[in-house]
Amino acid sequence: MINIRKFVKNAVIEDNGRGDLFFDIAPKGRFKARVIAKADGIFAGVKYANVLARTEKFECKFLKFDGDEIKKGDVLAKLEGKASVLLSSERTFLNLLQHASGIATMANKYAKLIEGTGVVLLDTRKTRPQLRDFEKYASRVGGAINHRLGLDDCLMLKDTHLRTIENLKEFVQKARKRISWVTKIEIECETFEQVQEAMDAGADIIMCDNMTPEQIKKVVDFRNAAYPHILLEASGNISLETIRMYAETKVDAISSGSIIHQATWLDFSMKFD
Repeated sequence: MINIRKFVKNAVIEDNGRGDLFFDIAPKGRFKARVIAKADGIFAGVKYANVLARTEKFECKFLKFDGDEIKKGDVLAKLEGKASVLLSSERTFLNLLQHASGIATMANKYAKLIEGTGVVLLDTRKTRPQLRDFEKYASRVGGAINHRLGLDDCLMLKDTHLRTIENLKEFVQKARKRISWVTKIEIECETFEQVQEAMDAGADIIMCDNMTPEQIKKVVDFRNAAYPHILLEASGNISLETIRMYAETKVDAISSGSIIHQATWLDFSMKFD
């Protein structure tokens, strides 16, 4: 919660600048307001918005919660407090909810398309600078599971890394002595030949990057026969239109940056009673 409080406080400071010019001349007394949905989707951001309410000292009662399906016209929250506080917090409060709900809605669209396949939906590190925790939280609310939060989560060898490595098997053996015993090694592969080399080198996870579903099915069959302990992840230009085909290859997981970077904010508004 400490990081969330700091994040929210910085967001308020960013918006208020040297101070809200309305603050000192605002009407006295307490006012009530409602947050209303102007679009359908999956609601998210409650965890952060509640921290904002406590930080700025106004009352907030949510009628919808993280993960709830919402419809246009739904009242999402009821607020009460000084006019100066409600108005100076309005944009930050709505930004948090709209941004998070947009990502949760997109993640939910992807998740629904692979229901029943047993395949895990993953997000990626394609997040806005300084917003990774927030955006990955919203992704989880929508039904995705976080891939790496940072470079310290898992040793992933992508094509750029591989160009610097002369002997992959020797490198993996060296890495095993340096990284934690519980840390996995994932290797990105674009061809079946690279998959064979990476599996022989000792990878824990193979990322099948920019492969067709037919190519991945071949990798799945090979893995099942020769290296059943290795996990397989499909990635690269996977869309809402194609994700089901990739899931039906029986790969273990599918990752998509679109969950976050292609998400569109949901439209909410605050109305005073």
